[in-house]
Amino acid sequence: MISRTWKYLFIAIFCLTNNAHAAKFANQFVEFELPPNWVCLLEGAEWVCQNQQDAAKKKDAIIILAAKIQGDQDTLDQYTAYLKNPKVWSSPQGKSMTSQVKYSQGKTIQDHPWVDALHLESEIPGFYTRYLATVKDGIGILVTYSVNKNKYQEYAPLFEAMVKSLKAFRREGGLNAAPANTDLFKNTKIPSGMSNETVFGALPDDKPKPQKPKSLFDDPMVFYGAIGGGALLLLSILKKKKK
Repeated sequence: MISRTWKYLFIAIFCLTNNAHAAKFANQFVEFELPPNWVCLLEGAEWVCQNQQDAAKKKDAIIILAAKIQGDQDTLDQYTAYLKNPKVWSSPQGKSMTSQVKYSQGKTIQDHPWVDALHLESEIPGFYTRYLATVKDGIGILVTYSVNKNKYQEYAPLFEAMVKSLKAFRREGGLNAAPANTDLFKNTKIPSGMSNETVFGALPDDKPKPQKPKSLFDDPMVFYGAIGGGALLLLSILKKKKK
């Protein structure tokens, strides 16, 4: 009786633990696994996913989900061509930015073709953004994963698990999609109030500048201390000579 009770308790704990590590999110056009404590909310035209329990980690990474009715420009070839080129844009502070393209390639996920690309500083200064774009049942779908470049290695396994579990579909009714004449990439933005250094923390490149070594003349106390020390040393040498 006791052994059976422990068996059921072990199974219950295992299920709870497994669920804590594999929360599944689905909306009208995608489904994928989220890390623990991550939540996806509809904000304007896009879905925004972030860690909602840790304020510090919330600044590390963000996922944006968007869809639009398929137009003439919505093909995998055109998505690939767009993502192979650096993105030129202006930061919220008015600084001109040009992204660095790390790769842009085709990728099959859950038996469906996607375009997979990685840029540095294409959406947020100091952040990597990974793009997953596809077309399914008459809609264009875009998923972007943005992460602070200093935390990229830490989040890479989490994002890779999300990518592997990514499914594209179209559910009827209540589809939150932009019109066919819009641009899937240009129309998808980091929500207002979230694309600045105040929210995401200091830029990774903001390193303290090396200070020029001070000379004896820069600090009067050091200067006079050096003179006093030299005088004492000289007196000591003279006393030894007298002896």
